[in-house]
Amino acid sequence: MTEYEIIEGCINQDAKCQRALFDRYAGKMMGVCTRYAKDTMEAEDMLQDAFIKVFQYIGQFKFEGAFEGWIRRIVVNTAIRHLEKKKILFKDVDENTFDSPRVEAQAYTHLGQEDLLKLINQLPDGYRMVFNLNAIEGYSHEEIAEMLNIQPGTSRSQLVKARKMLQYQILQLEKVAV
Repeated sequence: MTEYEIIEGCINQDAKCQRALFDRYAGKMMGVCTRYAKDTMEAEDMLQDAFIKVFQYIGQFKFEGAFEGWIRRIVVNTAIRHLEKKKILFKDVDENTFDSPRVEAQAYTHLGQEDLLKLINQLPDGYRMVFNLNAIEGYSHEEIAEMLNIQPGTSRSQLVKARKMLQYQILQLEKVAV
């Protein structure tokens, strides 16, 4: 089935097409949810909520631009709304209270994507959200500010502090690995 046929089928609420769409995109979108969630269960909840919205609003897709990008935006917005319910605070973290990395030290001699995601997931919620939105999803600080109802300066400072914390964690791991 082509992407167009799947989308048209989903618009007509064809269960077979809905299953095909989920099977095609769930893996990639779970990766997006995992970057925002604290654990797999929370990521699965985000994914489920996002696909409910995808099926609910698929009739609004205008076949302009990439369909995967359209889904990704819904997933990111769903993750943000999910985290907002937890009342995320965009606060400063004292550098002297950084937690020690919780990943095997030998893994960091060859820092891989999975290892880096573990470090990102250890960031405080505000840092992690801004880092994901800017560094990974590519949103501007102005867009992030609008999405999260914060000031662009807050977004910038959270990103700087997230990067600094990640650098610190990686340096600490390198010291342990040596």
